[in-house]
Amino acid sequence: MAEKAAIVIGAGDALGGAIARRFAREGYAAVIARRHADQLEDLAAAIRDAGGEAHPFGLDARQEDQVVALFDKVEAGIAPVEVCVFNIGANVRFPIAETTARVYFKVWEMAAFAGFLAGREAARRMTPRGRGTILFTGATASVRGREGFAAFSGAKHALRALAQSMARELGPKGIHVAHTIIDGAIDTAWIAENFPERYALKDQDGILNPDHIAEAYWMLHAQPRDAWTHELDLRPWTESF
Repeated sequence: MAEKAAIVIGAGDALGGAIARRFAREGYAAVIARRHADQLEDLAAAIRDAGGEAHPFGLDARQEDQVVALFDKVEAGIAPVEVCVFNIGANVRFPIAETTARVYFKVWEMAAFAGFLAGREAARRMTPRGRGTILFTGATASVRGREGFAAFSGAKHALRALAQSMARELGPKGIHVAHTIIDGAIDTAWIAENFPERYALKDQDGILNPDHIAEAYWMLHAQPRDAWTHELDLRPWTESF
């Protein structure tokens, strides 16, 4: 078994993958999870090619039994969970009159309820050891709602409240809980295809580089206990706030 594991739930091709690669470079067994495990093959290969250790898992993070089983498997067969990163987005836009109950509930399940399940299971493993880091990825919608984003804002506000509550409860037990506010477009193929004008600002450092965000996540984990950050906002210079 490895000495320590970092679980990244929502390990996609951009930010989640960058976070997993960053922790793998520090010797952590990178446990990468998303809905379909076959979509993790390239990321796992990249981590291994760089000399790291990667373990891909298919996971519906909304299902309690699957989340519990993931943490059990990691603890029993890979390494103690030292880091848990919850990185599921669920960003959708609908006018309020067109937001169905199904849409609202699904977004809440993905961005809020799944975060609770991941955070709870991480806390259950970390608390007896008196150490660990739990990081939640938030967004602009975590702190203010906008037109068309009732479902997403509601879910992200809930995730932020969860992080705050967990930080106060778990901080005295040696567990660092932090929430990041990612305020701006991230360098992804989706942004390039759907927002070409915004993507054109890449050469001017106008959109967020996933590797640079991942560096901030590592910084949060490496902080000494007497100077922990609970909330960190990251944005390019082009964003107004």
